[in-house]
Formats: sequence, C-alpha cells, structure tokens
Amino acid sequence: METTLSKNERNVGAAMHLTTFLKYFFPFGNFIGPLVLWTLHREHAFTDNHGKEALNFQLSILVYALGIGLICLPFAFIFAVDFISLVESLEHQVTVGISDIRNLSGYILLAGCVGLLLFGLFIFELFAVINATLHASQGKQYHYPLSIPFLKTTSEANSEQNQSKNEHHH
Repeated sequence: METTLSKNERNVGAAMHLTTFLKYFFPFGNFIGPLVLWTLHREHAFTDNHGKEALNFQLSILVYALGIGLICLPFAFIFAVDFISLVESLEHQVTVGISDIRNLSGYILLAGCVGLLLFGLFIFELFAVINATLHASQGKQYHYPLSIPFLKTTSEANSEQNQSKNEHHH
C-alpha cells in the first residue's frame, strides 16, 4: 500500500492530524481543519480513513473532557454552596482569615484532580496526534487508542464485514 500512495496523499493525511492543533489558535479549529481537508480529499481511501480517524479522535477527546467536567459538577455545586455561606459571613465580619474558608483542602484537592486529569488528557492527545501524523506521513494507516467510532473508518467496516461473513459460514 505504501508504494501506491502519492507524496501528496501522505502529506494531506499528516496535515489532517496536525490541523487538530488549530484549537489552540481559534475555537473549534480541531474540528474545522481536519473536516475541511477531509471533505476536499475523501475520494482517496487513505485520506478518507485518516480524516475520519482525526475527527473521531477529536470528538472522543471532547466527550472525555466533558465527562471530566460532569464528574466534577456535583463537587463544584457543593463548594459553591460553601462559597455562598462564606460571602454571607463576609457581610457580618470585617476581617476574614483562612480559617473562615471551610473545606479549603477540598477545593485544592478538586482543583488538583481536575488539573491532573485534564493534563493527562492533553499529554495523551499530544502523543496520539503526533503518532498518527508520523504514521500518515509514512503512508501507514493509524487507529487512535480509546477513539470512539463516530464515523466508520475503512478498517472498522472491513472488520465488521469479516465478522458477518464468519457468522454466516458457521
């Protein structure tokens, strides 16, 4: 397969993954960049597959980040109630010390856990996107780890066809 791919196809495949970093420059750039390249070059199986993989992975990262946020939501609500009671106590006191903030360790622990989870997700995404870019530039297919298949890729479609063929033969 490597010999039949043009250098342009390999470059476009690599660019589909690299354009996911556009999110650091403008909102939703991680979706817009790969989507534009994919729609322009999806007639080739190689670039079609890499475009779908890049988009699937970015959607998966969004789902994981939202999941982290949802897990933290109840804790944030509890701390918000605590913050309201702090504000009410400020109205009656002139000086406020650290001892007046209840659950300070809880705030710090929650912020630390959320920060650690999001940093881990960032490092995972960075590693996976660079790995996918290298595979594409070498003319190889790549499947992102922990990627949710929102768009069916050719490798997933082939494995489903093989499974259905095996089920019919038995």
